[in-house]
Amino acid sequence: MLDKRFFDAPIAHRALHDVTQGRPENSRAAIEAAISQGFCIEVDLQLSADGVAMAFHDYQLQRLAEAKGAIRQHTAAALGAIPLIGGDEGIPTFAEVLDLIAGRAPLLVEFKDQDGIMGPNVGALEASAAEAVQEYAGPLAFMSFNPYSVAALRELAPNVPRGLTTDPFRADGWPLLPEAVRTRLREIPDYDDVGACFISHSVDDLQSPEVARLKARGAKILCWTVTSAKQEQKARKIVDNVTFEGYMPEVG
Repeated sequence: MLDKRFFDAPIAHRALHDVTQGRPENSRAAIEAAISQGFCIEVDLQLSADGVAMAFHDYQLQRLAEAKGAIRQHTAAALGAIPLIGGDEGIPTFAEVLDLIAGRAPLLVEFKDQDGIMGPNVGALEASAAEAVQEYAGPLAFMSFNPYSVAALRELAPNVPRGLTTDPFRADGWPLLPEAVRTRLREIPDYDDVGACFISHSVDDLQSPEVARLKARGAKILCWTVTSAKQEQKARKIVDNVTFEGYMPEVG
């Protein structure tokens, strides 16, 4: 079950990032800013070449960091030395993120798909993260679009609440994902099998019958990514909390 503190404040997407203020996505500066404003925090995880969970969203470095190529081609030490664009720091490890937050805010962690097509070729990222949280005492939850990832986390970190990141999985948004996979994931069939207690669903698809079905069963419903107060107001008619960016929602 999700810690009740996950519902006390909105969730800052990739932390409270704003490069105009020197706070890149998933950066220490963005994390500290979210904590100072009283928000919950969401971060993403990718895997380094030497098997370390890194707080970074993209598979490729160039949009967010002053380097090119796949994040998985670089060691954790090398990634830590690569500056994030719009800030004055390198890419943090997940362990560094945990040390920084230290229970001061609820932390929602999204595992980016390491298989490529939401399949079973996962495990290393999940194992690294599970090891990092062994002694962590703050409110924490894991989620992924890939149900195999969440299933792995069920075995590796059974005491951390788990959820599925969900979406209508339309072809234009997921051009590399086979149609059969998109069709299957759209129905959220793995909720029970992975031991999930929540979903985080696309804000543009909250009227989905699958969302209604899970909500009626008592599942907690989060959503991504709200970008205005007006959109938040509409989403909150359905969801238990919102993940936001690009504006400052009210806390409490």
